[in-house]
Amino acid sequence: MQLLLERLYDAPVEHDVERFVFSDRKRLTAVVGADAEHMGDEQVVLVHDEDGVRVGLFLEPDVLERLARKDPMQALEDGNLHDYCTALEGVSHFHYLMWSLARRRSVSLLELELQAEVDKYASALALLLQQRGGAFPQALHGRLFDSVSFLPQTDLEARRRYEEANRRAARYCRALDERYLRSRKSRPEAWVAELRRFFRCGHQEKVRVAGA
Repeated sequence: MQLLLERLYDAPVEHDVERFVFSDRKRLTAVVGADAEHMGDEQVVLVHDEDGVRVGLFLEPDVLERLARKDPMQALEDGNLHDYCTALEGVSHFHYLMWSLARRRSVSLLELELQAEVDKYASALALLLQQRGGAFPQALHGRLFDSVSFLPQTDLEARRRYEEANRRAARYCRALDERYLRSRKSRPEAWVAELRRFFRCGHQEKVRVAGA
């Protein structure tokens, strides 16, 4: 998944996410405390200490096991789409943080979530187009942006941030589809170029480009 994002955005990073993945919730609790029990199946963890910043990506063991049985990189389908998006969101957060830290760029929480929403859709779309011989997956946009839910324990501020990221990413991805992939003359190379420009935008520019 990390390699897919690196290729899609032409944005390689130095660190391999597999070296930072862990799936032991007890270890997550040891790092973040009691908040771990309220966290979902995916969580990027940042810990500041005297040596700098330590990073980890928690993924629920069941998610990893299901993805191992039905590898979305070989065949992305209804049965593994949810788990794919769960893992991809974590990989997206890690990838974007590493890319930004290497350039000493600050990252807002909304920026991080907005990029992840775009990453989930764009990477899934790219995979499906490849796996289905270029046939456009008509239902994908609705599956990823309309049929969403949030953990009931999510606090109001975080919920509003997730909702805003979802809304803006849905609008942005729909606009790119209509402009470059679903017009009479498909231009996938222009779609990729636009995604790469968006990836390199900072917080304010990302929000502006994605619209209201």
